Amino acid sequence: MIETLKAYLDLTRAHFLPAWPLVSCSGLLLAFANYGGFSWALTIKVALMGLLGFEAGFILNDYVDRNRDKLDVENTLTRYWRPFKERPIPSGKVSSKIAFSLFILLVAAVSALILTLPYPNSLYVFAIMIYSYGIEAFYQVKKRNQGYPIAQLLGRTDFTLFPVAGYLCYGQPDMTILLYMVFFYPWTMAHLGLNDFIDLKNDQARDLKSIAVLYGEKGTMYWITGFTVLHVLAAVFFLPELGEIALYGFFAGFVLLAGANLYLWREKSPVSGMKILPVYHGILIIYAVSIILDFIY
Repeated sequence: MIETLKAYLDLTRAHFLPAWPLVSCSGLLLAFANYGGFSWALTIKVALMGLLGFEAGFILNDYVDRNRDKLDVENTLTRYWRPFKERPIPSGKVSSKIAFSLFILLVAAVSALILTLPYPNSLYVFAIMIYSYGIEAFYQVKKRNQGYPIAQLLGRTDFTLFPVAGYLCYGQPDMTILLYMVFFYPWTMAHLGLNDFIDLKNDQARDLKSIAVLYGEKGTMYWITGFTVLHVLAAVFFLPELGEIALYGFFAGFVLLAGANLYLWREKSPVSGMKILPVYHGILIIYAVSIILDFIY
């Protein structure tokens, strides 16, 4: 029983659970700030949608790559992403059939929550959900056979749309959320490149055309830093949409990003990439909390 529970906690990356409601609610509270009003019921609903929706995406990721993941030769990234350090489908602790059933169950739960939203917000968010799971599956399959990083450039638009979905639960498509997307997308690209940098040996063993496989370690470092620079530059356009608290929070994030990239270029190894990955995740939380505090105060 305990081992089964551990397997499901690994499947859902349970120690990251608090992050996803924060990211989705950052979008929602930005909409409250722009359009006026506040609702605890809607905030709780969006937090649940963010939590369940992201968990469904994790399970879909594991399901699509279940056979390739058996080829792993080391588990550095697995130890970071999984609280009990194991991929539960390749290990046989969770069957692929049960994992897929759990994915469908979570999607159904999120769909039911979406249907409680007013029109056209429900239509916006439902379309984002369908697109996100579709592009996630595309990403997993396309990166098996490509000469250019098409899978990566398109695939991480699903993560980019995550706070957008929160915003559109209350707001409408507008310049604010477009600028949020333009700001967030380069971060998702840098984050993806960092994961690929760390996981190079496994991607070579799986015959996956990740950023690190396509461009090598040095090329991947340029990818990480280049998209990080674009991310900071995009903030010039997004920050005027926010308040003073967010300004300080985002600036702290930029300082941490600069330090992380300087360390990466000094050490130039996947080990250094593993050390700065928590920094990138911490910065994501700083951004989300800064936007939320901006609304509160």
